[in-house]
Order: sequence, then C-alpha cells, then structure tokens
Amino acid sequence: MPAPDRYRILRFVLWCLILIMAGGIVANIVGRLQDRRVVSVTGHGWDKLLLVLEQIDRNYVDSIDYENVTEKILPVIMRELDPHSVYLPPENLEEANAELEGNFDGIGITFNVPEDTAIVISVISGGPSERAGLMSGDRIIAVDGRGVAGVRLDQDSLVRMLKGVSGTKVHLDVMRDGEMVEFDVVRDKIPVKSVDVAYMIDDSTGYIRLSKFTRTSYDEFEAVIPELLGAGMTRLIFDLRDNTGGYMDQALLLSNEFLPEGSLIVYMEGAHRPRQNFYADGSGKCQDIRLDVLINENSASSSEIFAGAMQDNDRAVIYGRRSYGKGVVQEPIYFTDYSGIRLTVARFYTATGRCIQKPYSSGDVEYLYDIYERYRHGEMTDADSIPRNDSLKFTTPGGKTVYGGGGIIPDVFVPIDTAGVTDLLVRINRQAFTVKYASEVADRYRSQLRNVSTLGSLETLLDSMDLEDGFLAYLSREGVDVDMEQWNESRDVVLTQLRALVGRYSPMDDNAFYPLLARIDNVIQTAVND
Repeated sequence: MPAPDRYRILRFVLWCLILIMAGGIVANIVGRLQDRRVVSVTGHGWDKLLLVLEQIDRNYVDSIDYENVTEKILPVIMRELDPHSVYLPPENLEEANAELEGNFDGIGITFNVPEDTAIVISVISGGPSERAGLMSGDRIIAVDGRGVAGVRLDQDSLVRMLKGVSGTKVHLDVMRDGEMVEFDVVRDKIPVKSVDVAYMIDDSTGYIRLSKFTRTSYDEFEAVIPELLGAGMTRLIFDLRDNTGGYMDQALLLSNEFLPEGSLIVYMEGAHRPRQNFYADGSGKCQDIRLDVLINENSASSSEIFAGAMQDNDRAVIYGRRSYGKGVVQEPIYFTDYSGIRLTVARFYTATGRCIQKPYSSGDVEYLYDIYERYRHGEMTDADSIPRNDSLKFTTPGGKTVYGGGGIIPDVFVPIDTAGVTDLLVRINRQAFTVKYASEVADRYRSQLRNVSTLGSLETLLDSMDLEDGFLAYLSREGVDVDMEQWNESRDVVLTQLRALVGRYSPMDDNAFYPLLARIDNVIQTAVND
C-alpha cells in the first residue's frame, strides 16, 4: 500500500480515537453534573432555605436530631429580623407568660439571700405560705429534704424548687428563732403585682410606681386610685422608670384614664397591618388631676406609649432621662409543643406622628449596648448630650417641640444622681453590706417589726436602732477600713438605704421601702418641688 494511503488511514483512526475520548469526557462531565444534583432556585421567598433543608433531609450522611437543630436555628432566624422578635422554647415561654399574665404557681413569698441562706422577707397576704404559717425572718434550710442553706445554691435554682403546679405540696424545713420548724405548703396561683406601691407623698400629691404592664395593671391601678383620691390627691406622680413594657392594651387603658374624649393615644402600622388609631373615649376618672410622669433609659415599649401619649397631648410633664426607644409591637404566636414566638408586626406612632424606635439593622449587636454608649457619651449627666434629629422634629398642639427616632426625651431632664457616691459607697453596694446588715437588724427587732403598721411607727422604731454605729461596727467586723471623710459624704445615702431595707421586713413591705427611698431619689424630688 502506498505511503500516502497509509498516512490517510492513520489520520482517520487518530481522529476517531480523539472523538471517542472527547465523547467520554463530555459524558463524564454530564455524569458529574448529575451527581451534583443541581436544583433550580427560583429566588422566591424562602425557596432556597427550604431546598437546603430538603437536601439535608434526603442526603445527609448521618441521622439528624431534628429537634436539636430546629431549636438552634430558630433563635438565629428571629435575631436576623430585628432586636425584639424572639423565639421562646417551652420553658422560657411559660416563664415570660407568667410574668405578664400577672400570676404564677408557687408558695407566695419574697426572700433574700444575704449570705448563703434564704431569708423570708415577706409572705403574700392570703397566699399559701401565710396559710401554712411562714413568717418574715424565717430561714429556709431544706426543700423537700434537700439542703439549700450553706451550699451556695443560686437564687434561680431555689425559685424553681419552690415553684410548681397548683395543688402540689412542698415540704420546708425552716429555722425560726433558733428552732427548726417544718411546714407543708400547698402551691397555688400567686398574684404578681405590677403596681409596686401607691401612697400620698404629701397632702395633695399621690405617687404610683408601675413596674410592668401586665394583664392586671389597669385593674390594680383602678383599685388604688379611689384611696388616693379620698386622701385628697389633686396631683399624681406616675413612675415608669425601669418599666420595660408589656401588654399594649394596658397602656391604652391607662392612657384613657387621663385624656379627654377624642384624643389620639397612639396608632400602629406595618406591612401586613393597616393603620389603626386608638382614641380616648372620655370615660377616664383622672382627667382633671395634674400628672407628672417619670421615665429613664430602661422605660420601654408600653411605657413609651403612655409617656408619648401624655407628652404629645400636652397632658403631663415628663421628668427623668431619655427612654429606651422601642417603638415596635410584638404579637405572640403559640405552637402546639408549648413554644412560641413574639414577632414584630408593626411600628407604633405617637399622636404627633413620631416613631420613637431607635435605629437598628438586622443582627445588630451594638443595638443592645446602646445604654452603655449613653453613659460613655455623657448623656446620663448632661441634657445637651441627648441626640436630637431635626428631620424627626414634631410639634404638639400646645407648641412644644418633640423628637422621634430614639425614645422619649423628657421635658425636664434629671441627671443620674451622683450625690454621696464615693469608693466606700461603691464597695458597700457591690458587696451588699447594707442588705446583709439589714437582715441582722431585722432579726434583733423581729417582734417589734411585726407589730409595725404605719410609716410613723416604723420611723420611731428605726430611730431607736442606732443604725449608724451598728453599721460601722459591722463594716469593721467585715474587714472594711472605713475612710471617715468618705463615710460623711455617703452617710445619708447609706443610712436611708438601711432604713428602707429594714422597713421591708415589716408587714408594710414595699409601702415602707419605697417611701423611705424616695427621700434620696433626685427624680422624685425634682418632680415634687417643681
């Protein structure tokens, strides 16, 4: 065969081999793509997330603990939405609901742990502990046979041991006046107060402190108002400091008590919630009472709805420091496994149209540290350091300028109180020396304290105790070298704290504690004297 023909045949064979190899490569690539299970993503809604979960479910190498993975994923998803949307597993949901509903199952005591033993401060009137015979000053040694004194049991663990389903029994070993006494206490529904205290500061000025907007807040308010009015109240100081909010409807009901008919209290609006206005109906019993509202950096949500309604309707003077700045509304959604979510569904706007929600971005950790930034920038001591955004400036019907975008700015700024603050005072409070010494004093004067029924009789008893010399001796026993110059500067603060703490061991409880502390409270005193 001639050489040219042989070369032509060889070239043909080589091209065939190349084509066969190329076909194999293409087939291999196609096979690899098929092995990669390419799945179409439409880009709609949650499609990609659902596809990922589906692929994990079908193809993951090991068995999956679905419950564990779900419980870890849900908080992350909620955190990415906004700082206030939250997932609550069953145990957390039950605790959160009990706090807001205004009751929980338990034995009905308040206690303190000044050293390493729980001491009963007070028993709730009519509650299971009072029915069983527990008294102020009792020391809880054991719960259901388990020792809880001298074992450094944390307070939350002891609370969980004492709480339980209504109708169940808990056995307590209690030390009383050096004697061991045993009690069987049957747990029951325990009311949780949101009105901490209501009393007359002077002949015409009433004072109410509301700690939270629970399901019972309005009813509690309604219960104490007649007594204050009967005592001659023409002016009310309503204290919402450190009140982090709660049920919106309670803020609306309380706002209605003070506003004339037709006043816009607040309105709310969201992507899936059309605008809804809430107006006063004119039935409030406190429309003619002068109102002053106290707020601080921890007053949030429903507290800001109330304070904003009063400020925007020129109904009250607001005293204190800029409020938290939570202008969104959460809606609870419950699941059949007793977990749930609180989902932000709308923003609320005050009567002038301002949203007081402070800025945030999804997953913003710095949002949570905003209060620390206020300290750092001097806002807690200087009104000029409060940020004001002129693009969010509004005007009330009375001509007052108010601002949105970051909490309620008070009409009268009251700085954080630094009077009497020394290194000695900081150490005393950090190591809870006043709390510990107050329990010692209460032990010595137990019988007299149990007979106290008025603030006047309590003060007479407190005056007889020589608290100053006794406390200084106590500090010496605790190894504290007291700088007398610092003591003289902090003396009034410390002794007032001591008197209030000892007074709490009397049947008056908070009705002694708060009025005594009010004497060194610069926000209350500013409002009273204004």
